[in-house]
Amino acid sequence: MTSRLLMPFRTAGAGPAPDAETAGSTRPTPILDLAHPRVAALVTRVRRVADERGATTDRDRLRTAHGIIAATVRPVYSVEDLRRVSRTLRLGRGSCSQRMAVLEAVARSLGVPTRVRGLLVDGAFWYPRFPRLRPFVPEEVLLAWPEFLLDDTWVPVAELFANRAETGPAPADAFTNDGAETLFEAVARTTVDWDAPAACAGSAPCDLSAHLRTDLGRFTSRDELFARHGQTLCLPARTLAEPLLGRWSAGMGAGAEAGAGAGAGDGAGGDTGARSPSAA
Repeated sequence: MTSRLLMPFRTAGAGPAPDAETAGSTRPTPILDLAHPRVAALVTRVRRVADERGATTDRDRLRTAHGIIAATVRPVYSVEDLRRVSRTLRLGRGSCSQRMAVLEAVARSLGVPTRVRGLLVDGAFWYPRFPRLRPFVPEEVLLAWPEFLLDDTWVPVAELFANRAETGPAPADAFTNDGAETLFEAVARTTVDWDAPAACAGSAPCDLSAHLRTDLGRFTSRDELFARHGQTLCLPARTLAEPLLGRWSAGMGAGAEAGAGAGAGDGAGGDTGARSPSAA
């Protein structure tokens, strides 16, 4: 059982959905605050590490950036989709959506245009993470799925690692949306696809199409997507949920993480931002 009471009013069919030809951009946005010193410092680090590894293509630089973000920004269930990238970096923690935004910010700073695909995913997809909180899981979760313009082709984030010859075929074990691995980490390990192409149709591990309720189309930025369709949770729900979910690490019990968050002190101050079960 999922909940609609926690969700904003949303009409998926309101207005024509952007099509696959939607242009991307390298410009900053309120979420992708490229000029902030923390964002600029991350981009400098990505360039340096990529150079040290002999990474010469935009795809390789984005893979490098993905690895750095995965290692330095802790996955949590934060519920604020509109959080600025610089704040996510300052906190050192973020939801899947927020860490995807960090990767988009790096891409745009490197001159790689980005856009997002809006996906309304069945809330039941998050049941494994919240087995005792199912009545509070929203009926639908809005994902901003990034795409990057590489060699004149739009590449979804899940395909950034698809052609790494050194890794061989994708692992047979599926992403289960359980435990410490989130969608952000999973794209570097295994194939993730929302469209059930012939290569992984049906019951194959990479096929997540059964969880996709509505494809909202492409948007020039995640800012545009959320401005048009709202966030996963309504404002009152975000305000109440963020103090706990914003510190609750993926793969940890709520009680354990609440205690760890209270005692550890991340040096970032209180998190006054306000997303849903979205670390995955």
